[in-house]
Amino acid sequence: MDFGLFLNQSDSLHAVDAPSEMLTLSSSENNLKFICEFKPGSGPLPGSDDCNADMDCKSVSVIIPAQCSIYQLRLRICMQAQEKNCHPDPLTILDPERYTLLYARGDDWYEAYDDCQVIRTLDIPWSRDDTGRLSAQIVVKPLVAIDSEEKKKQQQCLAYLIGHNLEKEASDRLGELTFTRRKLSSPRRQELKNRDDKLYATEPWVTCAPIPTDLQDRLNRKLPVTLHYMNKISFSIQVDFGATPDVLLKIFRRVLADQGLDDDTSDSLVLKVSGREEFLSGDYPLSDFHWVRQCLKTNQDLHLSVVPESQLVEETVQFVDWPLVDGFSGQFSSHCDLCLDGKDLDDIFMISLWDCNRKLRVKLLGFDIPNPPSKCPQAVYVEASILYGKKLLSSVSSVPKAFADEVLWNEWLEFDVLLRDLPRGAKLGFTINASAGDISPVTKDSGEGKVLYFVNLLLIDHRSVLSQGSHTLYMWTYPDQEEEAITYQADKLSSATNPDVTDSMAISFLLDRYSFPVVLPNSLNTPESYGSPTSSLSPTKSTAFSHESSSSHFSPTSSTNTPCLKRFREESVRYASNLPHYLRNVDWMKRRVVKDIHWLLENWDPGDLDVTVALELLSMDFADERVRGLAVQRLESLSNDDVLKYLLQLVQTLKVEPYHDSFLARYLIQRALRSKRIGHFFFWYVRSEVAGCPYFRQRMAVILEAYLLGCGQAMIDSFTQQVQAVEALQEVAIMIKNLFPDKTDLLPTAPIRLQELLRNCNLPNEFLLPFDPRIKVGVILLDKCKVMASKKKPLWLEFSPMPSPTSATPVGIIFKEGDDLRQDMLVIQTLMVMDSIWQEKSLDLNLVPYGCISTGHNIGMIEIVRDAATIAAVQRTHRGSAGAFRNDAVFEWLKSKCPLQEIHYTTVERFVKSCAGYCVATYVLGIGDRHNDNIMITDQGNLFHIDFGHILGNRKHFLGVNRERVPFVLTPDFLYVMGRVRGRNSLYFQRFRDTCTQAYLSLRSHSRLLVTLFSLMLLTGIPELSAAEDMRYLREALQEEQGEAAAREHFLQQIAECEQLGWTVQANWWIHMVAGIK
Repeated sequence: MDFGLFLNQSDSLHAVDAPSEMLTLSSSENNLKFICEFKPGSGPLPGSDDCNADMDCKSVSVIIPAQCSIYQLRLRICMQAQEKNCHPDPLTILDPERYTLLYARGDDWYEAYDDCQVIRTLDIPWSRDDTGRLSAQIVVKPLVAIDSEEKKKQQQCLAYLIGHNLEKEASDRLGELTFTRRKLSSPRRQELKNRDDKLYATEPWVTCAPIPTDLQDRLNRKLPVTLHYMNKISFSIQVDFGATPDVLLKIFRRVLADQGLDDDTSDSLVLKVSGREEFLSGDYPLSDFHWVRQCLKTNQDLHLSVVPESQLVEETVQFVDWPLVDGFSGQFSSHCDLCLDGKDLDDIFMISLWDCNRKLRVKLLGFDIPNPPSKCPQAVYVEASILYGKKLLSSVSSVPKAFADEVLWNEWLEFDVLLRDLPRGAKLGFTINASAGDISPVTKDSGEGKVLYFVNLLLIDHRSVLSQGSHTLYMWTYPDQEEEAITYQADKLSSATNPDVTDSMAISFLLDRYSFPVVLPNSLNTPESYGSPTSSLSPTKSTAFSHESSSSHFSPTSSTNTPCLKRFREESVRYASNLPHYLRNVDWMKRRVVKDIHWLLENWDPGDLDVTVALELLSMDFADERVRGLAVQRLESLSNDDVLKYLLQLVQTLKVEPYHDSFLARYLIQRALRSKRIGHFFFWYVRSEVAGCPYFRQRMAVILEAYLLGCGQAMIDSFTQQVQAVEALQEVAIMIKNLFPDKTDLLPTAPIRLQELLRNCNLPNEFLLPFDPRIKVGVILLDKCKVMASKKKPLWLEFSPMPSPTSATPVGIIFKEGDDLRQDMLVIQTLMVMDSIWQEKSLDLNLVPYGCISTGHNIGMIEIVRDAATIAAVQRTHRGSAGAFRNDAVFEWLKSKCPLQEIHYTTVERFVKSCAGYCVATYVLGIGDRHNDNIMITDQGNLFHIDFGHILGNRKHFLGVNRERVPFVLTPDFLYVMGRVRGRNSLYFQRFRDTCTQAYLSLRSHSRLLVTLFSLMLLTGIPELSAAEDMRYLREALQEEQGEAAAREHFLQQIAECEQLGWTVQANWWIHMVAGIK
């Protein structure tokens, strides 16, 4: 049959992923029977006692071919209802906005939501009737609106927390936004069914890293623990480090009984760290808990509060969730089912994309712009491209035309690409470019001229249906270099349109139209049977390839020999690290090749992949859903600690996914709903993107909403307080900047004015700190707050701590407005990854990865490290600015803090290790602008760096001269503390060298992980991390091409160079102190 017969008509249908397994429905079942029962809108559903007593329930039976759609089922029900006169208005059944089709599975009711879905794929319980035909029960019920006031209140709360109102965008029920919201309700509800509220509320912060070598001798001693119980009793005990929390609770109950105090044995007890939102729970030895290790490291006493479980915050979910939808919504059966050969016109209800042997073409109609830019080009042309991930598959350009507020082309642009070869997730991209002769420098490599505007359209949409007909898309302005950097590759990755429809450039075009929806099949052949999804929550072993699960039944039949392919799979397991390289060379436009690759991936054990490889497969180099699904499967086995380690990057890679609903999105929502600490950081990482990244705002917002609907009321209340605090502080920070606009100078009235503003702002009485959910702060201490003298006027704020028997030290934060803290977050996160690498070697280098988080667009907060001073402040205590040249300044300051010789030795040990750690870390990461105001030291000798504005070898210049001439900071005053004076050798300096080389070589063995983490952060658009070439610095710093001996010698040479040029650093520091250069 000629496919061209179906041209020149339009259809607005679209399609989706199917879920995990498939129904027990044979492909030979041609006709299916549905017993359809009509129910009033307010009446009970069948199966309930009330319904059994209701004799007004009427039903009809419908027999229909298995390949028909839900809409055709509605049509048959309508006809039967009309024939039997059992419904007052049968035609309304055809409207999915008025009537819903429901079926029961387990304890839940599901809606057959998508009228395009093939009924063969319904995830419905089947039975056989007397004739042996498969039959199922369906309830036809009018839609009942949720209480509008309750829904409005809920939506206001969600919009406030998300920072974006999705209700204003939701219109079409089959559009991607509404469809995704409905689809994500099933996995969320499944996760909530499995969640243990007590474990969720008292999740412990534990680590599996070995105890550092210098702390291991302390494990032979007893751990002193003080238990506090409701102001009734406090007592101290000593226990082994191998004891579990249950052992402590048994001891507590015994002491309570000895004291004759009442104990309600019916109420379970939990252990909470006094003054912190942190619990000791589970069957872990005490030595595995983060806080116990912190106490061990800092010689603190361990104080625990014994809390009855009934006093824990309520974790119930109070939000009204979306109704469940059929897990197979959008399933379009196999190519064989949809094939046109041998079918009459009446038997065709949709067309397989693989039957489309025509080339893709687009008719460019023109564009119009209400407000032309101030600098208009003389001529422009339109470039149309087929994009797959970040890859450009094909492109074609229009003829140039003179620029005006309205330009018309009416020109067909044809690609050398067959429709049948389009992969799922392919986009049609449009850019408007200045004509090459019209502009000065070219700013975009792939085009002839400067890109002015861009927009993309998914060719195969979220429901696997080919886009057809006329379109008008509102375009994004491509920013100039001096403007804020665009999110990396957003012009290729984003399918969002500009929400500013009034003022933005609008481009109009036409795609070929057909008489039927053109859909992407799930497989080539119809499988013998379909499975049945037991969970549509997350990518599990069976769900990672869920949308094409039927394809698991075929084997490769291409030119690739099947035994050879099997052997390749067996061999490739041994070389799994090469998988990304292999997949980068696949031609994803060749369907037979892709089918073989999918077979290979489907038979691959995710456990064979290293986590680094899995992260790499989530990069923008890989757009194929099977590839990304395999990577997500590998991440499922990660501990909560490891998920947190990579969460910053995982949130960014959501931008690579072609659709809102993806395996990665479901995985992250799942892990966030399972763990409150993952959920806390997930909330802020995603919310920050909602605020700062318009190209992916809707995606991030709908994913964040999916999490908030299931996180529980306690988390909702906590997030509300945190958002309220951030907004109040942001308002104060903006007013301060307006009051004191000078770059650094501050009037004496600044502290008083700040205190007035803080007193009158809407700060909550208490809230969790966004950068550390274990710390809750109380009222703000106005007399301790100040405005810091720098360009952005950051606020130094102090809050009262929560009541605790151990400490009343105020909690300090620096609140910044106008600074992008994402680069600092990346560096601090990388420091934590480095620290975990070193901890695995029992090497504790005393890093201080202080809290830092971006809470919105150019807004954020930073933790104040207590009992610490900048090196500049230390040097000023010794002859003012001349202290920069005093080699003994740091040594004498440490000596004054630690008068006892034994403690002083411990302090120097800590200094040597922390100095080594930061020398290696700052060198590998290429951290620049290292002056004595952004290097600090604690009273205990812990050296650490702050303020990471320049990375990857980007150095700061003054009057055109590079201020930094050394690989890292190792000044004469640092060497003096180690006993290295005038080149004299010392035990401490030798230990420093050994520690440096050990730390450096450890990082080298994880170089691929570090490079991958930075590569994934390209998606942020951070100015100093904006091109793949920026990774070259990391590779060179880690000496990837060299052997271990050469790499060791390389780093020792860097130490020698720092020694030799240490005076230049001192000179820079002196200039910094005198001139106040920032």
